Amino acid sequence: MRTLPLLVVIAVVAPSCTRSSTPAPAAAPAAAAAATPAKAEEAYAPGLGEIMTLQQMRHTKLWLAGEAANWDLADYEIKELGEGFDDVVKFHPTHEDAPVAPKDAIPRMVTGPVNDLQAAIMKKDRKAFEDGYDALTKACNDCHQAMNFGFNVVQRPATNPYPNQVFTPKR
Repeated sequence: MRTLPLLVVIAVVAPSCTRSSTPAPAAAPAAAAAATPAKAEEAYAPGLGEIMTLQQMRHTKLWLAGEAANWDLADYEIKELGEGFDDVVKFHPTHEDAPVAPKDAIPRMVTGPVNDLQAAIMKKDRKAFEDGYDALTKACNDCHQAMNFGFNVVQRPATNPYPNQVFTPKR
């Protein structure tokens, strides 16, 4: 017969040694209600910086996938970018003192280049992909300018920051 390691036995038995044989009285409903805040907690909403950091990651992975002609991965990343822009509009329709609201800027400046790039990916057209990627990158930078975030400039990745991911398609 196998013996249980001493730590497992202690972990199982020790809590029962500290329990009282008399059950604790149940909290009165009024006391439980008083412990609950009057205002329900608000649901978590990601910050604009958090969303945009993920967008930057997706933008990079999109380039690496397209350059490797991994059209399935490129399709996935462009869809994720689109969802991320939808999240910006949903969670941050306006932003601080930006003269242009994200809810206005993104549909007007970014949606078209995202759709054009998606079409290039569907055609598996590398030249159209590169042109579309550059157009999307320009749209991102134009949007940053319009919102007084011109100091945040994106570009084609010069290196692969994801050495643990394979970007070449499976054959």
